[in-house]
Amino acid sequence: MPAPNEITISNLQRLIGTPDCPAIVDISIDPDFDEDPYFIPGSFRHPHTDKRGLVERLDGRACVITCQRGIKLSQGLVAWLRTEGVQAEYLSGGMYAWRDTPGTLRIPAGSIPEPVDGATLWVTRHRPKIDRIACPWLIRRFVDPKARFLFVSPVEVEGVASRYGATPFDIENVHFSHHGECCTFDTMLETFELKSAALERLADVIRAADTNRHDLSPQAAGLLAVSVGLSRQYSDDVKQLEAGMTVYDALYRWARDGFEEGHDWVPSSGSASAPASPSATKAEPWS
Repeated sequence: MPAPNEITISNLQRLIGTPDCPAIVDISIDPDFDEDPYFIPGSFRHPHTDKRGLVERLDGRACVITCQRGIKLSQGLVAWLRTEGVQAEYLSGGMYAWRDTPGTLRIPAGSIPEPVDGATLWVTRHRPKIDRIACPWLIRRFVDPKARFLFVSPVEVEGVASRYGATPFDIENVHFSHHGECCTFDTMLETFELKSAALERLADVIRAADTNRHDLSPQAAGLLAVSVGLSRQYSDDVKQLEAGMTVYDALYRWARDGFEEGHDWVPSSGSASAPASPSATKAEPWS
């Protein structure tokens, strides 16, 4: 049975990628991290010696503390944080146990852009539809929960990226973009080494909707409809992104836990068949 202040790997796995995930703080010392430079998705590094700074950085959030083995560094800091009223737990077995457990996700440290004023900064074309909402969702849920996103005119994306140190995405001739039949969401999964059955299932839906290949996924038409509806509902791209986060949170839970579930209603008496749906209109390219 886990200790009172301990969280198991399986329990933390269930929280990653969801809005209920606590802050994950890696306090491994530099030599240990340099030996194995990977992050648990959504985590950030912080020196174990800067306890007050960590309390300020957490700003009331619950947290999971991890170090190389989950012993003196993480257990000691968790005990101290508890005295400060912070809801803190340490990861059972630490980074070594996480690394050695089949099915856990790990992000190469070198794949994450350098932060700008404390968080990664990204820029893309304004008026997002699918990829430009799905990618920010992925980044905030698995890479950097505090990531900021700039939506600007298409011709200004590269200039804004250069002037403000932002990482451009979902435009031509940059790394985080469409490649072959894959969309930008696929590129991010590959770059961050985020490979799980749930994310691959979600990627199928996003790719099918974003590239207008609805034959690849029966859910694609629904995602397109919701995405177009959100773009009509919100004139502010930032507010649209916040609303879209809920949509992708739900899609992720479907892809992880509910993809086999169906729904039907059988009336007690016969009824006329529903009329055939009209032909789907062509989606915008590079939605």
